Amino acid sequence: MRTVRRCCVRWMLTLAAVVMVCFSPAVAQTSYQVTDLGALNNGVLGCAMGLNNQGWTESMDGYLDVSGNFVGRAVMNITGPQSTLKLKLDLGTLGGRDSWINWGGINERGDAVGLAETPVSDPNGEDFCGFGTGLTCRPFLWHEGDMGALPTLGGNNGQASAINNQGQIVGQAQTTVTDSGCPPYQTALPVLWEKGKVQQLPTVGDDLDGFALDINDLGQAVGLSGTCTTEVHAVLWENDAATDLPNLGNASLNAALAINNQGQIVGHSSPDGTTFLAVLWENGVIKNLGTLAGDFASAATGINEKGQVVGSTLDANFNWSHGFIWQNGVMIDLNTLFPANSNLYATMANKINARGQISGMATVLSGPDAGNIHAFLATPVNASVGASAAEFAATHGKPAVPANVQKELLRRFGLGRFSQ
Repeated sequence: MRTVRRCCVRWMLTLAAVVMVCFSPAVAQTSYQVTDLGALNNGVLGCAMGLNNQGWTESMDGYLDVSGNFVGRAVMNITGPQSTLKLKLDLGTLGGRDSWINWGGINERGDAVGLAETPVSDPNGEDFCGFGTGLTCRPFLWHEGDMGALPTLGGNNGQASAINNQGQIVGQAQTTVTDSGCPPYQTALPVLWEKGKVQQLPTVGDDLDGFALDINDLGQAVGLSGTCTTEVHAVLWENDAATDLPNLGNASLNAALAINNQGQIVGHSSPDGTTFLAVLWENGVIKNLGTLAGDFASAATGINEKGQVVGSTLDANFNWSHGFIWQNGVMIDLNTLFPANSNLYATMANKINARGQISGMATVLSGPDAGNIHAFLATPVNASVGASAAEFAATHGKPAVPANVQKELLRRFGLGRFSQ
């Protein structure tokens, strides 16, 4: 397993509902209008990750082809003024079968980034995109309807994670050097792309691998560095230098996942090497955001200019459990702010924009799609909650999740050691 190398990995052919536990009662908070973004081709997976201030999202969608193979695609969901879905656009590939995305993959102009397969087999037998095809995997930039490959550091593979409004892109790219921890695969390093050119970013200390995951409009980037099997340090890159961010006490399982234009950073850190918790870094100081009552772990993946934070919690078996919003010093289960008629139960909250809209992934509660996994966009409305989706879900059972699905979700967050 190559955790740092591969924050995006294959989703298994059978996908099911995400566990819904620890339902809390509705509270008097701002409610959300919830838009069901579905999944491409009525598929088995939809998960909205990147989000811009227009409410457009970039999602990772998956469906089964006629042969029963799982196909992954990077998708753009374009919404209208009332946050209704107007267009679901398949961004395509680089000649291979699959494409995928990471965190902040879309900017205000609608440029999008991610990773896509080419038709060329990897000469080292690596499956970098993670779909089981063995094809080389290249970082891409999608601009005005065209997908183009970004350069690597001379190696076979790479992936782009985020693009800012200046057009700067960050991610990870392989070199020509064999990774001593994962031979015969190549070392994968954090990179910055600007005007089509690639620049290697430094890792912390003697770390061999790294991954830049987000970048703000000031050019400050965040991510992680470590080995090909373990994320060790949460990192801030500024002025071509890497800063090792403080941790909660354990020198592993630390990653910075998002940064706003105020320089506030969120991610996860471990106090003991056995779990991980959502954290906020501000002015060089780390703050433990904790987790929801009854859950065991958490990760923060988005922060807007108001300092509102979103992320996800996990139960004691590391099953994805709830999407959350953290504001005014309090972590709130996002489902308690969804009206009962939304028919979606948020298991992941990924990004939050300046309008307070939230992108994520949810389980459909009832109807013909009950149990399916859909992307969603939640938009704040000026209303109290009343009955909530959490209350409704509590009366509709708690579907079990196959272990392999949870394993892939953990790997998606760079936490593959918990999937062993």
